[in-house]
Amino acid sequence: MAGAERLRSGPAAAVRDPELFEEFYRRHVDAVLRFVARRVDDPHTAADLTAEIFLTVLHSAHSYRPHLGSETAWLFGIARNVVSSERRRVAREAERDLRFSGRRLLEADDIVRIEDRLDAESPGRRALAALARLPEGERAVMELIAVDQLTVTEAAAALGIRQVTARVRLHRARKTLRREADAETAEANPTAAGTSSTQATTPDASTLYIARGEA
Repeated sequence: MAGAERLRSGPAAAVRDPELFEEFYRRHVDAVLRFVARRVDDPHTAADLTAEIFLTVLHSAHSYRPHLGSETAWLFGIARNVVSSERRRVAREAERDLRFSGRRLLEADDIVRIEDRLDAESPGRRALAALARLPEGERAVMELIAVDQLTVTEAAAALGIRQVTARVRLHRARKTLRREADAETAEANPTAAGTSSTQATTPDASTLYIARGEA
């Protein structure tokens, strides 16, 4: 099989061939790490979750459908589930020390590299925080489209919902955020009608960008 054909073979073939899986991993690890870094702020957790996402690929490769979206979108769907499971696990733990006991040790260079990625993705974490008040379904669509930069089609595939459902949730989410942004502006600037735009106080920029579809 030629190299180009091997790269086009997708995750199902990759899990059957160590060399292909290595290529698949290298092709997507940066995008997956960025996804995780927008949702956690600890390098050890980011490394563990990224590794777990690719381990999950070994058991879920058969579920990838190219006509529904890119490999990245499919991986982001897996990543959402892994991150959500981790959050639930941490919430259930009575003793936080148990969370750290089984972790692999990271090399100093690994920690620095992941910390750099965490710093780079801090705006993404702020944007996600701005979506926290939305209902779960609307928030999930908005996260993938506005923060993770998937298309509506890819977000729908990642979440396992219809495109029309994703579009409705996206519309509702943006409508809610615009309404909240307008309310925050009015509250912060009760006399804004007579105030120049440079003097007026505005709500968080992340909320405005997402609400307007600019993020």
